[in-house]
Amino acid sequence: MLPGLLDSFGLNDPLTYLVVFLGVSLLMLWRLEAMLDHGLEGTALGTLIMPYCSGLGNLIFVAIMVARDGAPGEVMTNCLVNNVTNLTLLLGLPAVFWGLQVLAVTGGKGKKPSKSAKPAKPAKGGGGGTEGQLNRLSLLLTLVAVLFFTGAVWALGRDGQLDRNDGFMLIGLFLFWQCFQVFDVLKHNIRARVSFGVMFYVDALLVIACAYALYESIDWLVAWLSAQQGGFFSGAHLGWLTGWLMVLPNAVLALYWGWKRRADVVYTSQVGDGHICIPLCLGLFALFKPLPVTGFFETGLLILFGSVAVHGTLLLTTGGLPRWAGAVLTLAYGWFVWQGLLA
Repeated sequence: MLPGLLDSFGLNDPLTYLVVFLGVSLLMLWRLEAMLDHGLEGTALGTLIMPYCSGLGNLIFVAIMVARDGAPGEVMTNCLVNNVTNLTLLLGLPAVFWGLQVLAVTGGKGKKPSKSAKPAKPAKGGGGGTEGQLNRLSLLLTLVAVLFFTGAVWALGRDGQLDRNDGFMLIGLFLFWQCFQVFDVLKHNIRARVSFGVMFYVDALLVIACAYALYESIDWLVAWLSAQQGGFFSGAHLGWLTGWLMVLPNAVLALYWGWKRRADVVYTSQVGDGHICIPLCLGLFALFKPLPVTGFFETGLLILFGSVAVHGTLLLTTGGLPRWAGAVLTLAYGWFVWQGLLA
């Protein structure tokens, strides 16, 4: 339907579908945020569906590659590029520009504030109060999940590939994580009874329409790239190009919320999205075709381990990501790209 509509206006080129992909992705994320405000936030349903919506593009890519009998290596590259970009570049750049302070740190160690000193103004989206501490604990738990999932993929892939049994294991790990989150919400009874208004259902229909447009745009772009035989924008770099494509909406969100000084939103939007690619997308594709493990796979996992360690250590010690650390992560991403494309 979408290709036919665009063809009727003479719009049948990669740039048009790229704009469509970015536009419907941002529209879907915007209306999902509205659904949270209309009563979905804090419910078991919201906790369950949000990760799938944030990583919908990657799930669609896996479905397309399975249907087209695509190369497994491109799926592996897509997932690694997505997660490494999220945890290095898309957290590093906002930190370089504005700093990412989830929890305000007051004074030096052992120093007592003077009686005349005014209390420090809390950072937006965090601060030194209970909300900031809860945000930090939540982020640390999410980072531990990234570490655990990445370690599981590394352990299962030591025999040189991820086969069907490994796929079932990875999907099971992801579902266990989802159950843990849902039961945690139910345990605390954040909202026992929620009534949804008319706009909630209007937004839900918009999200479904956006998901369909997302599928059509990704399918067209994958088909176009696969048909190209020469140059960088071709099937030879399908995993890299689609990996960058999937993180475009996240990049817009990271820069916007970084500019708004909402470090907690920047962190959650990037870290949580990674749970879809690793382990879920890898597990789903491995059910249909084995995924080979190469040297680039080990490079990507090494950077993921290192970036999680950096984020966790700095969240514990400084309450966020300082500018210098953002610069280090950005340089690490440059090394990752060099190793994957040029080395």
